[in-house]
Amino acid sequence: MSRYTITVAQLASQATDPDAIIGYDRPLQTFFLQAFPDSEGEDLALWLGTDFRAYETLSALRTAALAQGYDFLPMAADTVRSLADDLAREGWRSHADPLLEALLSGKTTPT
Repeated sequence: MSRYTITVAQLASQATDPDAIIGYDRPLQTFFLQAFPDSEGEDLALWLGTDFRAYETLSALRTAALAQGYDFLPMAADTVRSLADDLAREGWRSHADPLLEALLSGKTTPT
């Protein structure tokens, strides 16, 4: 399982969590995202990717985050490369991922 610290924004309030976690979970074969812990640090306002093959692409993970009112773009180029490497190395299947391809080519969103 990989884990990288990123910033996640809550769209409605413009609040940010600069210590959010994104990564790839090989046993579950999914990307995951965790952000906005409560004051005790135990409950999260956003926790995606806890089920088997829930988000097999970064595009699917972002769509789910946006649907709940959060976004994790922009993301540092080294984190994007690391996630792509994790998926290539640990993923069981290959999936077309327009968002990951766009970010790797230096674009902010797929065309």
